[in-house]
Amino acid sequence: MGLTSNKVLALASLLAIGLFAATVLLWPRLARRGLRPVLARVGLLLATQLALFAAVGLAANNQFLFYGSWADLFGREQEMGVVVDHSAGGAAGITVVGERKPEGVPGAARPALAGQVQKVVVSGGRSKIRSTAYVYLPPEYFQPRYAGKTFPAAVVLTGYPGTAENLLKGLKYPRTAHEQVKQGKMRPMILVMLRPTVAPPRDTECVDVPGGPQTETFFAEDLPEAVSGTYRVGTHARNWGFIGNSTGGYCALKIALHHPGRYAAAAGLSAYYKAAEDVTTGDLFHGDQRRRDRADLLWSLDHLPQGRSSFLVTTSRQGEGNRRGTLDFISKVKAPARVSSITLDSGGHNFSTWNREIPPALVWLSGRLSAG
Repeated sequence: MGLTSNKVLALASLLAIGLFAATVLLWPRLARRGLRPVLARVGLLLATQLALFAAVGLAANNQFLFYGSWADLFGREQEMGVVVDHSAGGAAGITVVGERKPEGVPGAARPALAGQVQKVVVSGGRSKIRSTAYVYLPPEYFQPRYAGKTFPAAVVLTGYPGTAENLLKGLKYPRTAHEQVKQGKMRPMILVMLRPTVAPPRDTECVDVPGGPQTETFFAEDLPEAVSGTYRVGTHARNWGFIGNSTGGYCALKIALHHPGRYAAAAGLSAYYKAAEDVTTGDLFHGDQRRRDRADLLWSLDHLPQGRSSFLVTTSRQGEGNRRGTLDFISKVKAPARVSSITLDSGGHNFSTWNREIPPALVWLSGRLSAG
């Protein structure tokens, strides 16, 4: 049973309740002096507390999906995504390794009715990075009247150290996109969902690390090239958008800001605006101040030419720590670039907040992209 399985949560809850009841029932019999009764009382109390802690932890994880699997929880995640060496001049490509119906989408498991989620491995020709991703294809992609037509696409990123499954389950991107299309608020769109950690467990902050993972190149060049070469997606900037939360939001804004010829629009949900540098990132810039400055989005807006990309940034008046940076970002965007914002009255850095922002963000993104 998986870490996020409701059966695991139910078993943990039943165990906690059972141990609590056993403690209450057995306590009078154990209230004697001596080493064995004392050890028994300590053991019961410890077991009950551990079971209760496990049940609460599992419930919290099911709600916010901090970890997607047992391997992820215990630091043994083996999902593809390491940097590998290939022969020079290799082409970007996609290998489909699985297919399934989008979670929470009504209808039979027929792609023309519910759409399809494909698990893929993306190979970067320039960056030499391979990363697992999920590609959501809307129902229209499989319908005869759309045969031969292209679709807009958006790259969707989690935060760090999230898993791509968070985008399917906790943040419900395919389900939300399906609902917004059915309500006539957005056009059908292909979603390419993955985490920014393409060289796990390192957080590369979507930069090209000297002598290390070329993450910016992967997202700016390899990924759209691979997707356009596999699916019916155009190759112009107007065909491509980028959206993410937290670290993924920073990456979305950064890639679109630095590559307006590749991405026409980007939405940063609870984004920050300067690359983190800590134990999870390692040395990202190797003493190169120019690289460090470029990874500061506010510096980039002040010192680098701004293209025609559109940006959406989100914050809240209470609960988010990025409000000051968000206001600075908005003030620094100049024509021909454009900027929009969502400001909640209250909302923390969590899935509940992002689930309130994703529907309007997808509608906004769709309005700035085109299929042809």
